[in-house]
Amino acid sequence: MSPQPTAPVTLETADPRRWLALFVLLIANFMNLIDVTIVNVALPSMRDGLGATDSQIEWVIAAYIMAFALALLPFGRLGDILGRTKLFLWGVGAFTLASGLCGLAPNIEFLIGARVIQGLAGAMMTPQVLAIATVTFPPQERGQAFSLFGLSAGLASVCGPILGGVLISGHLFGLDWQPIFLVNIPIGIAAVIAGWFLIPRLPGHSALRNDYVGIALFGLGIVAIVFPIVEGRAYGWAPWTFAMMAAGLVLLVLFVFWTRARAARDQSQLLNFDLITNRQFMFGAFVMTVFASGIPGMFMVISLLLQGGFAFSPLQSGLTNTPFSVGVLIASLIAGRFGSSFLRSRLAASGALLVIGIGWLHFYIDGVTDSIDHWAFLPPLLIAGVGLGLGFSALFQLVLANVPPRDAGAGSGALQAFQQVGGALGVALIGQIFFTNLGNGFAAGGTQHTAFSDASSLALLYVVCSFGLVLLLVPLFRRPGPPQGQGAGAAPVLVEA
Repeated sequence: MSPQPTAPVTLETADPRRWLALFVLLIANFMNLIDVTIVNVALPSMRDGLGATDSQIEWVIAAYIMAFALALLPFGRLGDILGRTKLFLWGVGAFTLASGLCGLAPNIEFLIGARVIQGLAGAMMTPQVLAIATVTFPPQERGQAFSLFGLSAGLASVCGPILGGVLISGHLFGLDWQPIFLVNIPIGIAAVIAGWFLIPRLPGHSALRNDYVGIALFGLGIVAIVFPIVEGRAYGWAPWTFAMMAAGLVLLVLFVFWTRARAARDQSQLLNFDLITNRQFMFGAFVMTVFASGIPGMFMVISLLLQGGFAFSPLQSGLTNTPFSVGVLIASLIAGRFGSSFLRSRLAASGALLVIGIGWLHFYIDGVTDSIDHWAFLPPLLIAGVGLGLGFSALFQLVLANVPPRDAGAGSGALQAFQQVGGALGVALIGQIFFTNLGNGFAAGGTQHTAFSDASSLALLYVVCSFGLVLLLVPLFRRPGPPQGQGAGAAPVLVEA
């Protein structure tokens, strides 16, 4: 969907500031990625400090993920229209402002609203990052430049839980969870100032148009499905919750018909209709949604289990989660050496490792009574982390291998959107299982330890089943042919653990 530059950049014409500009892009991207992992560690502190309900705690994560998912494609197109550098700087500035609002939130409702703004801002800057790097670096340097994005994503996944624990446990200036957001303010301000002077100005294409009706239909459809899943238990699954989910499905069907009509008139579409009619792509998008649904909700549950059920400090909780991030980083570095080889085998191995690792964790937690050993989390989380790092890039490549090169850019952006939608749905479903069984455990007279461990082990069953389903679906992927040469500017896959 993104227009190609009229004159390809070469070593002679490349901007001499490009490596400094890349550093600014990496800092902004790191700030966005680390926010995904750092918040999980703070959830119990937020719940206690703001007096949040179970569903409100879910929304702290789901609101960000859902806003990010729904705005990713529209802001990608808007960057093409207005100029990618301009939208990137706006996005970093808005993310910095939203982080300040999150850190100063006086109540949980304000925090959730600020998280929506933060998610929209993240979606504003993220599509521009790789697009700017693609047109700034000559083909000979893109591989090296993009490898740094993968490295920063891995470091963000490792640093997030630990940094979150340090900031909360340190009680800086007498604050509790707030510093995990406030730390973004000086970084964001520095990134905006440096970006203004260092990142080349990339012109927009005012002739392009965004599909605002398609944005509304798709966005309202997803919200109408996710909202009642999160809030249904609190309202006793009233009839309106099921009616709202049915309305969401209707809106998504209308989105498909609207997109078809736009395609027939040769007008821009939020999601290319060629992709919607590509059965292998839509099958891959479904697998991506399932694959991405397990991890965000899993870490929400683990953090609540350790801190709420067994009085772990935020730092202890973050350190306990770290082996997963280390596994992701190790596997991502190894997977890069395979290139486009053995994609189905790698995805199958990924699903198997995730089932083994999280299944192991499920059985351990299910047997916990009065105490919990943080060392027992190391082997299963490390195995699961290796599985996730091995699978994400393989899944992206496997799906895009069945997409024509002309649709590769749109397909990659759409897959990232489905990844985020899957995360939001997973948080809603896993939260529903966890909090329902936690309430039932206390009602049955269970202790703090047993209620949390029973609820957590049941919630992890969903995660095991989701990756088990991915493993079963791998043979249905068409065997990819030889690489179709999408060029050196092909975007790398950034794994968010």
